[in-house]
Amino acid sequence: MSLLPAEIHTALDALLKGLQSPDNVERTAAEDQLNREWVGERPDVFLMGLSEQIELAQETSTRTFAAVLFRRQASKPRKTSRDTTGELFLTLPEEQRDVIRAKLLHCLGTETDPSVRSKIADTVADLGRMHTDEGVLWPELLQSLFQASQSNDSAQRMIAFRIFSTTPGLIEKQHEEVVIGAFKGGFGDSETSVRIAAVEAFAAFFRSINKKAQPKYYALIPEILNILPPIKESQDAELLTKALISLIDLAEVAPKMFKPLFNSLVQFSVSVIQDKELGDTARQNALELMATFADCAAQMCKKDATYTNDMVTQCLSLMTDVGIEDDDAEEWNENEDLDADESDSNHVAGEQCMDRLANKLGGQSILPPTFNWLPRMMTSSAWRDRHAALMAISAISEGCRELMVGELDKVLDLVIPALRDPHPRVRWAGCNAIGQMSTDFAGTMQEKYHQVVVPNIIPVLESSEPRVQAHAAAALVNFCEEAEKHILEPYLDSLLNHLLMLLQSPKRFVQEQALSTIATVADSAEAAFSTYYGTLMPLLFNVLNEEQSKEYRLLRAKAMECATLIALAVGKERMGPDALSLVQLLGRIQNTVSEPDDPQASYLLHCWGRMCRVLGSEFIPFLAGVIPPLTELAGAKADIQLLDDDDQVAQMQEEEGWELVPLKGKVIGIKTSTLDDKHMAIELIVIYAQVLEGAFEPYVNDIMDKIALPGLAFFFHDPVRVASAKCVPQLLNAYKKAHGPGSIQLGQLWGRTVERVLEVLSTEPAIDTLAEMYQCFYECVEIIGKNCLTAAHMATFITSAESVLKDYQERVKERLEEQDETEDGEELAEETLFAIEDDQNLLSDMNKAFHTIFKNEGPGFLPHWELLMQYYKMAAVNRDPTQRQWAICIFDDVLEFSGAQSQTYQEHIMQPLIDGMQDDVPANRQAAAYGVGVAAQKGGDAWSDFTAACLPTLFQVAQRASARDDDDVFATENACASIAKVLQFNPTKVQNWQDVAAAWIDTLPVTNDEEAAPFAYSFLAQLIEQQNPAVFAQVPKVFTLVAQALEAETLSGNTASRVVTATKALCQATNTNLAQLAAGLTPEQQRNAQAYFS
Repeated sequence: MSLLPAEIHTALDALLKGLQSPDNVERTAAEDQLNREWVGERPDVFLMGLSEQIELAQETSTRTFAAVLFRRQASKPRKTSRDTTGELFLTLPEEQRDVIRAKLLHCLGTETDPSVRSKIADTVADLGRMHTDEGVLWPELLQSLFQASQSNDSAQRMIAFRIFSTTPGLIEKQHEEVVIGAFKGGFGDSETSVRIAAVEAFAAFFRSINKKAQPKYYALIPEILNILPPIKESQDAELLTKALISLIDLAEVAPKMFKPLFNSLVQFSVSVIQDKELGDTARQNALELMATFADCAAQMCKKDATYTNDMVTQCLSLMTDVGIEDDDAEEWNENEDLDADESDSNHVAGEQCMDRLANKLGGQSILPPTFNWLPRMMTSSAWRDRHAALMAISAISEGCRELMVGELDKVLDLVIPALRDPHPRVRWAGCNAIGQMSTDFAGTMQEKYHQVVVPNIIPVLESSEPRVQAHAAAALVNFCEEAEKHILEPYLDSLLNHLLMLLQSPKRFVQEQALSTIATVADSAEAAFSTYYGTLMPLLFNVLNEEQSKEYRLLRAKAMECATLIALAVGKERMGPDALSLVQLLGRIQNTVSEPDDPQASYLLHCWGRMCRVLGSEFIPFLAGVIPPLTELAGAKADIQLLDDDDQVAQMQEEEGWELVPLKGKVIGIKTSTLDDKHMAIELIVIYAQVLEGAFEPYVNDIMDKIALPGLAFFFHDPVRVASAKCVPQLLNAYKKAHGPGSIQLGQLWGRTVERVLEVLSTEPAIDTLAEMYQCFYECVEIIGKNCLTAAHMATFITSAESVLKDYQERVKERLEEQDETEDGEELAEETLFAIEDDQNLLSDMNKAFHTIFKNEGPGFLPHWELLMQYYKMAAVNRDPTQRQWAICIFDDVLEFSGAQSQTYQEHIMQPLIDGMQDDVPANRQAAAYGVGVAAQKGGDAWSDFTAACLPTLFQVAQRASARDDDDVFATENACASIAKVLQFNPTKVQNWQDVAAAWIDTLPVTNDEEAAPFAYSFLAQLIEQQNPAVFAQVPKVFTLVAQALEAETLSGNTASRVVTATKALCQATNTNLAQLAAGLTPEQQRNAQAYFS
């Protein structure tokens, strides 16, 4: 029965017809009427009318459209009478909400058409989500859904679980016994489709609850797994796929709950992967489920008796499912779409899974079963077996790097013959393996195996198949990117002759790849490429000068890239007049770019950046043509679309360059391609500012205000914020170079900048990006210099730092709780390791920010700094070594830049330094030892007793058994320098000063730490100049210690001159023969000593 007058429904009928009209004019008028008259003026009547249309309309299409429109409009934002914004439905009077909700629940229970019922369910689910999000009660909904889940009508049971699936928040707060009972009923339903809907709902519910509540539901897993075998037996691949996807969701969240039945699940999944009758989708989802366990519970997988062997075997089997109807690869070779999407192919699924297994389980688990198969597969008469074996090597090399790197000769024995295989796809796979190994074993492949790799892959460039030629050239890119120029030089003739041959290929994609490879060779060979400049650059100029049709645009873009990389390699002098000619040519090409999809546009931006680096100040006249298109890209706004229904979401998923983000029951589409271009443009601006410095001044104000500072808070894209954080200091530096450090202009720009930079320290949500923001801050302060921060600035900095520290401590606490739940021997999840690394970087950059403020503001920072004392004290005794290091480094800054005023904080600083010198972590010993030295040097009389008392501990740091190991040497050298500082600045407090000075010489040399070395060796020079017995008794040793530091280049400039002069005087005073002393040095030390002492 309708509560609204007939004329309302007549008008509403006309509106619904207009909104669905194929006529644009009529539809636009209806949309205007909808927004203005209905939603704008009488939303209560509108939503009531739609609910009655859903209930009473005769035509299913009308009921369907009314449900879709209701859902779309009910969640639109609307201002309330209290001037707040809420979702439209919740702003209606409560009485009307009650009536509408009752009608919708009635429709949900009585609608017989499956399609309409589905749309009503979506609407009810969205309303349920709305109520849950805002804490508004709707008890009838839950009661209705629980009743529906037990209905005699399977369609009703299905709808109930579907709504639970899309809006799990509805049942989050219900008592677990009620929830478990509902799900148990669903898992045991007589209809398979309902059982699967219940599994999907449980997966969504389980993901939504907190970790502590999850174990209450572990007991349901056996009932879920019991659903699977009958579905497989019935060969219902679609339902099986749905079940597997839900299990994947559960495995991501709580893999351990599968532990009691894990082996059974492994066996079942393997049986699905093997069953070709089930189709590729179900088989690949079974593979994905097993790979998810490797991602999330590697230790559980390793401990299972069959998991690793079975998974490797199934992956390799899937990888042979390639080119089934193209045995001779004729179709493959004719296909010029090298980027064709094969992500849904079995062989790609197998390769990707092998990669994940290797990365998560490691070489010890994966290599034995893999290499049990590979030698046999490589000698198989079936080309697909050989192809799969080579692709497997490509897939596992990154994850198995540590073990494989020592066996590369054996691996190459398998791969190199494949480069001569009769089948083109095997040769292609051989090139792929070489390219991947060149990246994964970078350095070793190039240094040790260049004589094996390069002479064997160059002939593949002569293959008759263009795709093989191009892939061989691509593999050479990977090899050459990581190769030193001395490695490449012997091969340059042969390499470039073959690549020049490829430039004559009739296939454009081969020419494009050849240009990319030539560019990489030039980049790596650097000046050695000059010999080939005269041959190659004219060819590239010819390509760039030709008027070419649309299909050749990418080729010309690659030619631009190649020419500018060669320019960087050989330099301005070698290019001569070609440098300006190339820039002018790039300008002409830029003027021909008019279409938005022209690849030359983005290539040009990078080419201009390279030519700026080549020409330096000579590039300035071209800026007027280069900067406008760059700033247009850099200033682009985010392209965002609100997607109201599933059809729009599905359409957007098909388009490239979009990221979909769920938000309050809707989906937001963000065009990432625009954001990628914005990020790249800001990065290029950084290069111009770095290279041109003061000459970039005309563009600084506009870019700072319109691009860089707004970019710091561009929350749609993390890389844009990072690039902006790099850009801000470079723009300040360019302005400083142009106007001078104390100028009014720089002060005005800094005044606008500092407020925005400080603001993002409190608002940045991503941990890794927050570290970049702190780096941006301290680089800015470093550039502007002394006394650039007001008391308000420093207070704001401390407030944001406190907020960051609180959040950090909470994250550490959560991680420690998670670690307590892990089993013995279980490694931390990769996500956890990345999170720890991000936090370590954040603390490090915060440290540098504190350091820079102290350096530029001195004791003026102390009143603000001391407000966080509780955090420093907690960190100093924390079991986390990163936190201890953070505290010690900050105390070091107080000592270094506050002078005698640091004595106020002695009670807080002394013990952390004492403990730090005895810390098991070398970095903490280093920081503590440095702090003692700074206290001696800068702290004055108040610190003298303490620093003298620290001498025995400093000697212990320097005399550890591992003192000269790579990890420990910086701690050792800082201890050495600090002992010298105590001896120099607090001599009256040191008992047996002469004995200590003699013992100190044994803590030398300092050959790694460039900050510690000058002081240590200056003190050594002082001892020589004072004719101290400690040095006069050990002349050969002193000479060797000096020679070692000169060789390591930790001694240079005035300090080196002073030390060398003093050492010469020491040798003369003791009648010591320098030539005899030098005879005991290494050849390299002898050459260095001769240069200094001759």
